[in-house]
Amino acid sequence: MHVVPKAWADNTPGRPADIDWDATLGFRRHIFSWGLGVADAMDTAQRNMGLDPAATRELITRSAAVAQEEGGALVVGVNTDHVDEPRLTLRQVTDAYREQLHFTEDRGADAVLMASQHLAAAASTADDYRRVYGDVLRAAGKPVLLHWLGPVFDPSLAGYFGHADWQPAARVLLDIVADAPGKVAGVKMSLLDASAERWVRDRLPDGVRMYTGDDHHYVSLIADDPEAGPRGHSDALLGAFAALAPSASAAIQALDDGDPQRFLDVLGPTEELSRQLFAIPTWFYKTGVAFLSWLNGHQPAFQMVGGLHASRSLPHLSRLIELANAVRALERPDLAAARWTSLLRLNGVEA
Repeated sequence: MHVVPKAWADNTPGRPADIDWDATLGFRRHIFSWGLGVADAMDTAQRNMGLDPAATRELITRSAAVAQEEGGALVVGVNTDHVDEPRLTLRQVTDAYREQLHFTEDRGADAVLMASQHLAAAASTADDYRRVYGDVLRAAGKPVLLHWLGPVFDPSLAGYFGHADWQPAARVLLDIVADAPGKVAGVKMSLLDASAERWVRDRLPDGVRMYTGDDHHYVSLIADDPEAGPRGHSDALLGAFAALAPSASAAIQALDDGDPQRFLDVLGPTEELSRQLFAIPTWFYKTGVAFLSWLNGHQPAFQMVGGLHASRSLPHLSRLIELANAVRALERPDLAAARWTSLLRLNGVEA
């Protein structure tokens, strides 16, 4: 989930985030209302791109409280990004992970151990990753998710788990999971490589689920074989679903009702919209999510912390609105049309 800034505040690049908490938490209640869970304080919330550590901690605290009120499922990101140093020792990386992990668990949220830029910079070998993750997992009070974020989202994470190629890196990940029985509930893969995700999924230990973060191929990964158990399909932990809550809810309900064709009919057409959201440079996908949130009336202005709303062009946004309209992702079409027209006029374009 992205965060909504106060439109009148100084949310320019480099400034601490000044957040409209009513709108931000209202969007999370909207997602919960569709029967979906929320993944928060991860890359979708602009971590490392405008959402500073203090705002991240407040977001986790507030989101956890809302999840308890709504009876909704919540996972939140755990990283090392609160340490304002470019390079850390492996011990410092471990301690930083533990600090955020304990903060998250103390607020009643489930944790996702995100890929750490600090660890990528500090690790020299695959064994360094095994050691750090092993120490952090031993400190976890309950099972966590591991998030493998690929370089398409963050170039500084190239070679994560000690290898440039995905398959030997995946074997290290599997070693980490196997060496911490009962500590890993699932793995989220965000490599935008469906074959790699299936390869890892087939080799996960019993009881460890695969959560797809592949916003290009999620339909086939979720629908592979829902009746074959955890290794037959991937569950969804997707940034794209923040822009597709009604469709995602309907599609998942169709699977629950044993109607895979209905699932494909509803969710299949949304992949083109998701691919546009996640177009290169992929790490700016948050802008499209916020844009559609604004069109749908979930925030008062098309603004983002860190000035990130300026990171996509009008032609890109124009294609987004075309695709969103085609898959009925515009919840209030009249409002969306009026807001889009106003944005065009503001930029000197007469609709």
